[in-house]
Amino acid sequence: RLLLLIGSALGFATSINASGLAANISSVIQSSDVSPLGALFLVYIVTMLMTELVTNNAAAALALPIALSIAEDLGVDYRPFAMAVMVAGSSSFATPIGYQTNTMVWGPGGYRFLDFTKVGLPLNLAYTVISCLLIPLIWPF
Repeated sequence: RLLLLIGSALGFATSINASGLAANISSVIQSSDVSPLGALFLVYIVTMLMTELVTNNAAAALALPIALSIAEDLGVDYRPFAMAVMVAGSSSFATPIGYQTNTMVWGPGGYRFLDFTKVGLPLNLAYTVISCLLIPLIWPF
């Protein structure tokens, strides 16, 4: 099932790009006059929310075409946006279903769903701020 999910997400990511959805989303962000840093935060947050609901591979596959289109429309380097997708896609701390290891320890560890949320949301917030401020220093726009 996991391979089917990942394969489906990769196909869906291709269709996001081919259908023009990625370009439409990036146009909306560009027309809102958001700075590259603001767009980076948006890409990171959207990817992080997706990875809490689906696998990290699927979230990255879905978010990357959108992130690359945003970078192109803003006229900036794509690397900070790609890195934000990669880091955010690996930041599944707030739910037990976003990453396989979380799911594996959920039942046997006696954890409740909200246990992940209580610890994970502050960790997600810290990761978001630190990552989005450091990424442009390492990979400038």
